[in-house]
Amino acid sequence: MRIVTVGDNCMDVYQASGKAYPGGNPVNVAVYLTELGAQTAYIGWVGTDMYGEIMIRAMKDKGVDTSRISKKAGKTAVTQVEMIGNDRKFGDYDEGVMAQFSLTPEEISFAGNYQLVHSGIWGHADKYFAAFKEKGLVTSFDFSDQLGDELVQTLTPHVDYPFFSYTQDDDYIRGFLTEVKQRGSQIAVATLGENGSLAYDGERFYTCGVGRVNVVDTMGAGDSFIAGFIYGRLNGLRVEACLEQGASTAAKTIGYFGAW
Repeated sequence: MRIVTVGDNCMDVYQASGKAYPGGNPVNVAVYLTELGAQTAYIGWVGTDMYGEIMIRAMKDKGVDTSRISKKAGKTAVTQVEMIGNDRKFGDYDEGVMAQFSLTPEEISFAGNYQLVHSGIWGHADKYFAAFKEKGLVTSFDFSDQLGDELVQTLTPHVDYPFFSYTQDDDYIRGFLTEVKQRGSQIAVATLGENGSLAYDGERFYTCGVGRVNVVDTMGAGDSFIAGFIYGRLNGLRVEACLEQGASTAAKTIGYFGAW
């Protein structure tokens, strides 16, 4: 199983302790998929600072192919994180060199060697998804909680597995996932926090709860869910089993500080 992730990375700096952890949706998804057993690569930009070195070394140590990470003059992206109980609250975000991120024709060609490509809404990779589909890649994309973003309208026809963050299983999210599916996606998925997850494949809705776990830090929970779901789909699992695998992968992530 070969998966490439593209787009944003950042160092998550916890304000209370000052400790910094590598993160960013495409980075996290690549790491979690590697832990599940997939062969992964990540394409993105880091700065010429200490955080850039930490990001590359940490990903490489996890087994992710970092050969397509580019160092650009400037700062690596940083997100300030505040803990409120066991939940994280994002503060200031400095996008650093990733603000100007783009892909070269060679990098697009490199991505074409993989089965699936994944990115997220802040990754500046959305404009390449039509090209990824033309190359025959399976595609997934994390829209986070930005359900009203215009990309939901324009990008979803090029995304096989779109992921969204919401709060509960209600008529609104079911109608929303139905509309997304009708634009051409294979399965539209929403994570619902403590209320589990919901998926729609055009024929029926599937639900999955969350198990009882000791929550230390919710950072990376959604990203690890996505990794578990994707891994299940590429292994031919049914939708219910993919949701369960996503929930299981997320349960491990929230048991420690940082995304991984």
